[in-house]
Amino acid sequence: MDEKEVIIITAIAIPLSLVIIVIVLFSVFARRKNRLLQEQKDTKEAYERELAESQIEIREETLRNISWELHDNIGQLMTLAKIQAQMALEKPEMIVEVSQTIGTGIDELRALSKLINPEALKSLSLKEAITLEIERFNRLKFIKAQLTINGNVLPIETNTQIILFRILQEFFSNTIKHSKASSLNVVLNYSENELEIAAEDDGVGFDKNDNFMGIGLKNMTTRAKLIHSILKIDSVKNEGTALHLKYKFPQ
Repeated sequence: MDEKEVIIITAIAIPLSLVIIVIVLFSVFARRKNRLLQEQKDTKEAYERELAESQIEIREETLRNISWELHDNIGQLMTLAKIQAQMALEKPEMIVEVSQTIGTGIDELRALSKLINPEALKSLSLKEAITLEIERFNRLKFIKAQLTINGNVLPIETNTQIILFRILQEFFSNTIKHSKASSLNVVLNYSENELEIAAEDDGVGFDKNDNFMGIGLKNMTTRAKLIHSILKIDSVKNEGTALHLKYKFPQ
């Protein structure tokens, strides 16, 4: 092969190699782009699915609370008022007690009315929704609950608020139903860049390997990741359980 042939072959091989390299790079880029688009689609679908489930679970929990309060709390107040009214026929001075009992029942109904309207529930801020829960726990003497808010309260996107509230609501539910705690403390720390949430009870704690609690923790962790939050839950047997969550505000 003479020099002229070598030059010709080289002249053909170099562009051909460049074309092959470009095709390979384009193919790799296309695959990565498609994979990224699929991941974005999957993430969006997972977010929408968890958001929908959170909304449904909040409504279900709210309806259970309303049903319980109507039956056991307000029902008992009205029964007591009826008994007091019957006794007042013979002891007119008891009419004051009847009035007080009915007044308490009306106050309870007003508190419930804030939760009955789904649109009203949607319009609640995270602070307002948590406040209602804390007030309900104290009003019904479920547990001695306290909410502390530090810093300037900053607005949070509605869907993010729903997921944050559902995470806390699940923690509250476990505290009320399973922890045998006497106190619950919730702290919202607002700063310029993030919201830090802490919730702690003094209950019996739990083993993280427990299947039932494991499912709840998994749901809470999954939802926290969807809103780019860091969630940590610590529990010590016979000492209580603590939740710590950090949510960074979008820049």
